[in-house]
Amino acid sequence: MPNPIKYNKKFDELNEEEKELLEINKKTIADFVEQSPSISDINYATRNAHAKTYAVAKGRFCVDPNIPETLKIFFDKEKFDLMIRFSNAQLKIRNSKKDIPAYGFAVQIKDENGGLLANYPLVNFPLFPVNSVSTFLKLFTAINRFYIKKWSSLFSLAGQMIKVLPSVLTGSFMKNVLKLISKRNDFILSFDYHSVGAYRLGDHMMKIKLKPRSVDKNTGKKQNIQNALKDYFQTHDFSADVLIQLCYDLENQPINKLNVEWKNSPFIKIGEIKIDRESLLDPRDCNSELLSFNPFESKSIFQPVGKIQKLRDEAYKVSVQTRRKINKLLHGKKTEL
Repeated sequence: MPNPIKYNKKFDELNEEEKELLEINKKTIADFVEQSPSISDINYATRNAHAKTYAVAKGRFCVDPNIPETLKIFFDKEKFDLMIRFSNAQLKIRNSKKDIPAYGFAVQIKDENGGLLANYPLVNFPLFPVNSVSTFLKLFTAINRFYIKKWSSLFSLAGQMIKVLPSVLTGSFMKNVLKLISKRNDFILSFDYHSVGAYRLGDHMMKIKLKPRSVDKNTGKKQNIQNALKDYFQTHDFSADVLIQLCYDLENQPINKLNVEWKNSPFIKIGEIKIDRESLLDPRDCNSELLSFNPFESKSIFQPVGKIQKLRDEAYKVSVQTRRKINKLLHGKKTEL
């Protein structure tokens, strides 16, 4: 294989139009979070994506002993402690038995002193529907306004969704949509999980894939997801292979084209994630909702790469700041619910 391409901050740079649209979008994020207690009919302000927490667990990342020599510099211990959050991607929390199968598997990696090394919010769909930053910002702004203003924003939302259609009608995207539909009733832990966008690995750039081992897809068929996870971890350990792809050329491994899968970059196993039985945290403990999985809080050598990823940085900041403000007003103390 050729040498991996080195990270360059130009991969992240927005143009002036994109910056202007981002400022508009940040205002709608703040408005959404401010109104999220009434939107979801709960007594705290939520995240503006992946608002619903299914469970939080402690785990560990065990480094593969056969990891390539060039990668050992990043993994200087045999294992690392993890905090893991299982979630649903919807903006609104719904108390229903059946959720859309858009799941999150967020991983927080800690050093030997308990300090943060990296956050990786992974999802069970490998692609992103939009490549254009401007199109994405207009769509996300329309979605936020729809939740806030409902029917008065419906036509605006519909118009933006139509503009997205060309980027989702690719062979790679449609193949994964059909795969997701076929697995829509499968257990949350039986899915593969993906970083979607690229991340730095020192001077290199990578994508991440989590592949569970020996999980019965029919687990918890008649239960809601929270109860299915609780019952599973009462009697089962969980493990998943952690695989990465490196970026060698931008034609086959594009950084800012997220609606196609990377080609001609072999998966490299770097280790396993392990969660022992009875490792779920108490769901009644509010500290579970205080956790932040912002990937831009990671060490710089592990941070996200790309223009769409850059938008997430600004969105996280606005969301957290607004949640802190609203939850302080609601509960009389500083929180990050």
